[in-house]
Amino acid sequence: MSSTAQTRPPRDENTRFFGQPWALVHVFGVEMWERFSFYGMQGILLIYLYYSVTEGGLGIPQAVAGGIVGAYGGSVYLSTILGAWLADRLFGSERVLFVSAMVIVAGHLALALLPGLLGVGVGLILVALGSGGLKANATSVVGTLYAPEDVRRDAGFSLFYLGINLGAFLGPILTGILQSTLGFHYGFGLAAIGMTLGLVQYAFGRRALPDEARRVPNPLPAARYPMVAVVGLAAVAVIVVLVLLGVIRADNLAPIVIGVTVAAAIAYFAVILSSRRIDATERSRVWGFLPLFVTSVAFWSLYQQQFTVLTVYSDERLNRDLFGWEMPVSWVQSINPVFIIILSGVFAAIWTRLGKRQPSTPAKFGLSAIIMGVAFLLFLPFAGGGPNSTPLLAIVGILFVFTVAELLLSPVGLSVTTKLAPKVFHTQMVALFFLSVALGTAISGWLVGFYNPDDEVPYFSILGGIAILVGIGLLLSIKPVLKLMKDVR
Repeated sequence: MSSTAQTRPPRDENTRFFGQPWALVHVFGVEMWERFSFYGMQGILLIYLYYSVTEGGLGIPQAVAGGIVGAYGGSVYLSTILGAWLADRLFGSERVLFVSAMVIVAGHLALALLPGLLGVGVGLILVALGSGGLKANATSVVGTLYAPEDVRRDAGFSLFYLGINLGAFLGPILTGILQSTLGFHYGFGLAAIGMTLGLVQYAFGRRALPDEARRVPNPLPAARYPMVAVVGLAAVAVIVVLVLLGVIRADNLAPIVIGVTVAAAIAYFAVILSSRRIDATERSRVWGFLPLFVTSVAFWSLYQQQFTVLTVYSDERLNRDLFGWEMPVSWVQSINPVFIIILSGVFAAIWTRLGKRQPSTPAKFGLSAIIMGVAFLLFLPFAGGGPNSTPLLAIVGILFVFTVAELLLSPVGLSVTTKLAPKVFHTQMVALFFLSVALGTAISGWLVGFYNPDDEVPYFSILGGIAILVGIGLLLSIKPVLKLMKDVR
């Protein structure tokens, strides 16, 4: 341990940031601005793709546009693999996080300044790569702020999640105002400004993070650098060739991302479980993570439809009239963050107060899937209505249920992943959790093709029922899952 690390107060005595380590404020800040830019851009992205050219959009069919958004969202989380690998093998989490923030700024600038599909292609690729690198490593860096036995961990992750949702709340509101008054590219430009603020803030605060955040847990031998460079260039070349040959197209992006994500998840589990560098306890914990992974996929495939099916629903079916003024479509995406801002502190206080008596992670995950399924069933009373037939208050209520389900799974999932992770696969296990989000998000884009506004009952009832069954299955399996998790709850 360095002399700098030795002079710092013990982590359990460092409580200057709402009872949490002060260094959390720096990761809290960059993640907040990243989410501001991410959700601000995503709040207007789908309608930009399918609105007509006369309305400032690109005129892409809705089903194809939804697939693009789902594939892009899945790619964000899929790219956490690259960000995690770079952190674990080459640079450490903190350095990858810093560079990733720069890449995100470049992506938002491309969306704001480059015209048409060129801006969409360049911008979304850069934002996906940068956001993937930032997300996996921000979570990993937060994990380094706590000792393994620190009971504040779940509360700290909930506070970190509050920062995420402060940005997620403000982003769609402000970009929506600019999009509806000045045009789409002004909204994209505001997202770029927000991420730039996050980058500047983090650049000044990053030195306060613990040395462990910069540690490379499993360094790649220098002799293998050329091979890695060749593999990377070959992968890019293959993608370019497939695009030029028409194998990868806008209308099949979501199924391609689903296939790639499934293959990546299987490969990741296989690599970690077969590694000789993990012991029997760590291997058992990875097996215990598998049912949590499956439940997470089921949850996110419904939850992420906020940005696909629910956006279309809000544009065409929701009554957005507020005292004679029509609320921008993107504002619907700020409802969920409001509830998270309100409830995240409540959940953090509950987990802190209960301490070791709180429900286990598998119980929280199972309840989350069930509640998410119920949220989809709540759409059924409004099925078959015409334009402006769904009251805004109904969507507010449904998104409240979304939020309760989310707070039982997402911050808890981030926390338990850092506890179950083998030491040499710390960041890559976080990336494996995000792979479940990637798969669910890509599935949410693919499911847009099955949504029929004229026959909504089968869509919402079948998906809601599947999620409920997945949740019940996990609740019935709590004891064997906890046994595999080896004293991690």
